[in-house]
Amino acid sequence: MSTQSNMPKKGRLATRIDEYNALSPRDKKRFIGDWFLDRAMIFIIILLVIYIQIQRPTFLQPASIINILTLTAARLPIALGVAGCIILAGTDLSAGRIVGLSAFVSSIFLQKSGIIGKFLENVGPQPVFLVLLLSVLIGALIGLLNGFCVAKFKVHPFIVTLSTQMITYGIYLTISNAKQISSLDPSYTTDFVTKPLFRVSTTAVNTYVALALIMAGIMWVVWNKTRFGKNMFAVGSNEEAARVSGVNVAFTIIAVFTLAGACYGYTGFIEAARLGASTGTLGLNYEADAIAACVIGGVSFVGGIGKISGVILGVFLMQLIINGMTFLGISGNTTYIIKGAVILIACIIDMRKYLTKK
Repeated sequence: MSTQSNMPKKGRLATRIDEYNALSPRDKKRFIGDWFLDRAMIFIIILLVIYIQIQRPTFLQPASIINILTLTAARLPIALGVAGCIILAGTDLSAGRIVGLSAFVSSIFLQKSGIIGKFLENVGPQPVFLVLLLSVLIGALIGLLNGFCVAKFKVHPFIVTLSTQMITYGIYLTISNAKQISSLDPSYTTDFVTKPLFRVSTTAVNTYVALALIMAGIMWVVWNKTRFGKNMFAVGSNEEAARVSGVNVAFTIIAVFTLAGACYGYTGFIEAARLGASTGTLGLNYEADAIAACVIGGVSFVGGIGKISGVILGVFLMQLIINGMTFLGISGNTTYIIKGAVILIACIIDMRKYLTKK
């Protein structure tokens, strides 16, 4: 046996240190600059969090952090769906309205019996898992339509999903007449989605938190351990090269958008129970928050770049910002300005990273 084979393998950190030490002084400066540039948005948010903590010392107390984590779990599924579309060098603007429609469907089939003004008068609460499946299926079908139009007609995802966003919202308004659906059955809310698993201080960690972690684990396997995941990154990096390599590009695009739609449908099912009602505003601008979280977490609009861990971190940091603005007493109107600025800055940094590496 050779001497080389007996040598212990170096860890990733040790390897990177060796690579850094082998660089010239000029390249070392560029390496450090690139490292900070890659994480610039995270550093900006950390500085904001420090400022908020100084202004409001209760901001980072355990109960507040647990609350942020539970909100992260609620918004993580939609971000995972949007992330796949961004990895394809696209986006999905229909996500929020799909959440709203699936939340409405979940609510009307899981309203309590015998209440005044029940939306479906002669229909009692249906089995929870059947309604969950229906919500996911509705989202998947709209995602399938998005993916088909992008893959077969070569229409940019921005235009396709903007169109289906309006179509989906129009369908919701036509069916619901903008009516709020409340008085949801306990089998849906307190017995399933918001059922406390355990408590940290005075804050409960609910079922949907565990479900979000399971979903993230499944998506990690899909992205990193399956041929489909490898094809998704290949198409996002270079569609033509992927096609030449034998990747079924059309199928991959359709499958990614369909999977994304299923994530949105699931999010709608969770949100209606979590909020206790379905309203016309449920899902509004959810896609903007998801896009911002993805870009903060390192999912690049140039395509082919992204990690599940980055998406989770991005959603957490986004919720940290939103909660921080609430702690500072910033109005909802100003919140829109700050969210928009975060998206713009994150995209500028993302493009800057791409041009620097290119």
